[in-house]
Amino acid sequence: MLQQIEGSRAVAEAVALARPEVVCAYPISPQTHIVEGLSELVKTGRLTPCEFINVESEFAALSVAIGASAAGARAYTATASQGLLFMAEAVYNAAGLGLPIVMTVANRAIGAPINIWNDHSDAMSQRDCGWIQLFAETNQEAVDLHLQAFRLAEEVSLPVMVCMDGFILTHAYERVDLPTPPQVDAFLPPFVPRQVLDPAEPVTIGAMVGPEAFAEVRYLAHARQMRALERIPAIAAEFEARFGRASGGLVRPYRCEDAQTIVVALGSVLGTLKDTVDVLRDAGMPIGVLGITSFRPFPLAAVREALQHAQRVVVLEKSFSVGLGGIVANDVRSALSGLKLAGYTVIAGLGGRAITQASLERLLRDAVADRLEPLTFLDMDWAVVARQLERERADARSGPAAEAMLRDVGGVATKVR
Repeated sequence: MLQQIEGSRAVAEAVALARPEVVCAYPISPQTHIVEGLSELVKTGRLTPCEFINVESEFAALSVAIGASAAGARAYTATASQGLLFMAEAVYNAAGLGLPIVMTVANRAIGAPINIWNDHSDAMSQRDCGWIQLFAETNQEAVDLHLQAFRLAEEVSLPVMVCMDGFILTHAYERVDLPTPPQVDAFLPPFVPRQVLDPAEPVTIGAMVGPEAFAEVRYLAHARQMRALERIPAIAAEFEARFGRASGGLVRPYRCEDAQTIVVALGSVLGTLKDTVDVLRDAGMPIGVLGITSFRPFPLAAVREALQHAQRVVVLEKSFSVGLGGIVANDVRSALSGLKLAGYTVIAGLGGRAITQASLERLLRDAVADRLEPLTFLDMDWAVVARQLERERADARSGPAAEAMLRDVGGVATKVR
């Protein structure tokens, strides 16, 4: 059923269609509207049987989900940014216990300085925790990925994060096709847990494991992720057959067949990239886009297959490993090991900075001409950075950098390059 609907509400409706039995979350922008929507659906009886549990923190939210899942309930939660960091211990526990929890991460920058706008720093900070991570390009895909996430989590016995760009998607009103309950019921079978805490048949989960078995336990989590590499495209193919639209999968190539330059990215920026590529294609430039939907497990073989015939690869990412550079770019580089391709990493959109088509056009023209630095920062205000670095050289007690640069931005006209 087609609706013009806010992204957060659409996700709430999709999660409700999956019939979770326990929903718990602590409000943090920009995911709050999702769990508000679910609380309303539980209160009005549209989502039943389901217990909506108010908790005192994000750590408590995931802890409750862990307990619920361990007791045999289909469990869901949501978070963002510092909230994800606050629950980090529980994030690792959920993966280590193999509990099929689904969690929405409404991607938002991590402070300090505090910033409520979108980038991918939060999800990237947990990339090695053992959760499957799926990134949505649109609100339609966010809806579809949540339905696939429950199916995937329960098949491979691993928790799944569905990552959607905060505000850009969560607060945007778009036309979304919401499935009917019978459609979802036919696609997503009732939850049959692999492990259940039952007083009648007591077992221990989460026990201490020493050196004699810890590596083996961690490898089994890796083995489940490798199985997910097979199940993700298979589940996406079944979803397309049932619902009539392609959504999900490992990667999504766009105009890559004859492309000499291919841009790799995750999330909502893919839409702007595709529009930019269309313009440059009309100007005779053979450029394509590769969207990565499954960041964990990372689809090394699929990425290599999509990129191996290009001459250069540009990885555009909304995250930054301080002291190193790109995060996604390192994984892409692993996929391309042994291939002689020109490679560039572009950091863009940190803290919600707009990524415009005009900036992308300039960037990609420079990439095609091989004028980019190996590590490039899109639309960085280098004048502001230079002034702060000079202050720090001149005065060891120059004060907080963020506040000083904010004064510069507010009081001095600078040229963005």
